Amino acid sequence: MLETDRLVLRKIERSDAQRVFDHWLSDDRVMDNLIKGAHKSVSETIERVTEIVRNYDSKEFCYWAIELKTSGELIGAIDLFNFDSLTENCEVGYSIGYKWWNKGYGTEALRAVIDFGFRQMNIHKISAAHNLDNPASGKIMRKIGMEQEGTIKHMIRNAKNHYKDCAVYGLLQEDYFKNVK
Repeated sequence: MLETDRLVLRKIERSDAQRVFDHWLSDDRVMDNLIKGAHKSVSETIERVTEIVRNYDSKEFCYWAIELKTSGELIGAIDLFNFDSLTENCEVGYSIGYKWWNKGYGTEALRAVIDFGFRQMNIHKISAAHNLDNPASGKIMRKIGMEQEGTIKHMIRNAKNHYKDCAVYGLLQEDYFKNVK
């Protein structure tokens, strides 16, 4: 579990499935930026949440539900993934429900997870990518110190079968520690 001023980042639980579905996985505005697309039924979400809960047995599985401290509302999720043991690098991804966009929650959650990755897991580099038609995600990455390293054409194909160009960002542990307050 991680805590920030306004958020609790915690393990997702099977009992969260309905809220996960309602708050972001069923919303095209959120899911259009991801490969799999919006869930059409809560049974899809139950299956996904069950898979996530099962993976917590692995010590390298880092997936958090993002919850508001004051209300307990579940507003999104964030994870570290694609760990490479040779380079000690990984990636980060996140989704925030539309109702909570532009309130700084994505930045706050990403900052906490980046800090955890560098301090607790001794990760060398954390990377992230966003569709070029989702510049708000890049803004979040830049706010926490990530730098754009390039653009990859047709990096993903979304659920609507559209190829998307993506901006790729990265942050080295040594640069993070130079700039962290």
